[in-house]
Amino acid sequence: MSLAVPSQRILLTRPEPGAARTRARLEALGHTVVSDPMLRFKETGAPLPRGPFSALAFTSAHGVRALAARPQASALRGLPVFTVGARTGAQARAAGFTHVIEADGNVQALAALLAARLAPGARILHAAGADRAGDLAALLGRHHLAVALCVLYAMAPAQTLADATRTALLLGNLDTALHYSARSAQTLLHCVATDGVKELLRALRHLCLSPAIAAPLAAAGCAVEIAEAAEEDALLTLL
Repeated sequence: MSLAVPSQRILLTRPEPGAARTRARLEALGHTVVSDPMLRFKETGAPLPRGPFSALAFTSAHGVRALAARPQASALRGLPVFTVGARTGAQARAAGFTHVIEADGNVQALAALLAARLAPGARILHAAGADRAGDLAALLGRHHLAVALCVLYAMAPAQTLADATRTALLLGNLDTALHYSARSAQTLLHCVATDGVKELLRALRHLCLSPAIAAPLAAAGCAVEIAEAAEEDALLTLL
């Protein structure tokens, strides 16, 4: 009896921890996945600013992970925690933070939530990464809220493709690439150019979470498709 052939052979460039979740989901749908994270989590070792703080702010799940790993985290877990969205909120609860309030998915919504909930003069610890989508301190300055930014991690870009990815491209064993961030897409383009397989990448379908993510791929000559909403469910409907 022959086995059913998976409907898509997918290149997944999403970093961990999201990559493992997405890979499991794709494989459960019958797809074959080559996972090659273009960005890798790396702690900076930066010291935390001195307190006291009125609240904590997280704009990524990685920020939660990095702060939770610090010895000082136990003294901060009783503070109100404001997160950029539901996934970061879930990570904060899993890390032992008990009073978690979620914004609607972007830094502007997070700033509005903090301004609505905190009194002028409050001081917020923002545990963040080296690359951020917006300037939380600038958004909150007009509301007389102080932000102590601590860059606890960076997402280091890959320099070359993983061997499995390069081989799959050379053998024509990929149909589709999924893209979750513009930086990951740009890093992938750098890697395929370095490895001499840029033309092979162009042969794939490129499914993107947003127009901003699709832009560098389209500029490189890739055929892009964009999800109707910046959510994984919407992205996977394109498969």
